[in-house]
Amino acid sequence: MTENITLISGSSNPEFAKKVSECLGVPLTPIETKRFNDGETYAHILESVRGHHVFVIHSTSPPVNDTLMELLIVVDALKRASAKEITAVIPYFGYARQDRKARSREPITAKLVASLIERAGVDRVVTFDLHVDQIQGFFDIPVDNLEAMPILAKPLSAIKDLTIVSPDVGGAKRARRLAKDLDAPIALIDKRRPAHGKVETVNVIGDVKGRNCIIIDDIIDSGGTMANAARELKKRGAKDIILCATHAVLSGAAKQNLSEKAIKEVIVADTIHISKEKMLPKIKVVSLAQFTAELITSIFKGAPMGVIVRGKHEQVSKREYTEENA
Repeated sequence: MTENITLISGSSNPEFAKKVSECLGVPLTPIETKRFNDGETYAHILESVRGHHVFVIHSTSPPVNDTLMELLIVVDALKRASAKEITAVIPYFGYARQDRKARSREPITAKLVASLIERAGVDRVVTFDLHVDQIQGFFDIPVDNLEAMPILAKPLSAIKDLTIVSPDVGGAKRARRLAKDLDAPIALIDKRRPAHGKVETVNVIGDVKGRNCIIIDDIIDSGGTMANAARELKKRGAKDIILCATHAVLSGAAKQNLSEKAIKEVIVADTIHISKEKMLPKIKVVSLAQFTAELITSIFKGAPMGVIVRGKHEQVSKREYTEENA
């Protein structure tokens, strides 16, 4: 199975790539990356990849511009080294929130980034929980956008009086899918955003009094939305409140916001490296490495991935996916 398969790690989250490598039993191919004095990125693949199917594991996480350029440069190096096929495994896809023109004279940056990745020479993209599903249509190559939420939230299925909460109307479909898996009702937070980065909670749609609430989202950025939602739920009589999000960007005042006493626990995936400075005791990290390894195996073999994905909705347990404090 592993003949002519190559794993390469970018510098954004090498711990995740190492876990995937261990799950597959395939060593990471050595690569040198560095920054020149003027900030330019350099990459050198240190072993032959001629005729290989290469999987580049690299999140375009903060600093997004640097990590995006590194991905493009590594892919270009692989193409020029005669790699047979290149799959970009991008656990966190940066710029995904700029997916439309909200005002005149704005860019659609998610489309621009998709074009850059294609033009660099990527043949397939694997990612988790794109901010909006339609970004898949910005590519003219296959995109596998996998849902991590069932893996993150499945261990919580034993909690009684459970309600799944979407922090905004846009996340309602995500909440409904998870609520179906956990056989739980949903509630919605109606909010408005007066300016970029600022959120005002307006109303809670649904009964949360006396309920244990899981607030789910694709991203925790500054944590302001989640903290506001938790406070609003507490005001309305909710019991324990747990945040569950795939991507822990944790920018700005995130540590302060997530320290909000209304929040009991924060569950995230390891799609983005979390530095020690950003960690809190209440943050639990669930690894997607085994899931990613299984996906890579299916892609390499040309096998359907539906069985793997359905299995994660039905059979994931704490034993299969270890929670760990970073």
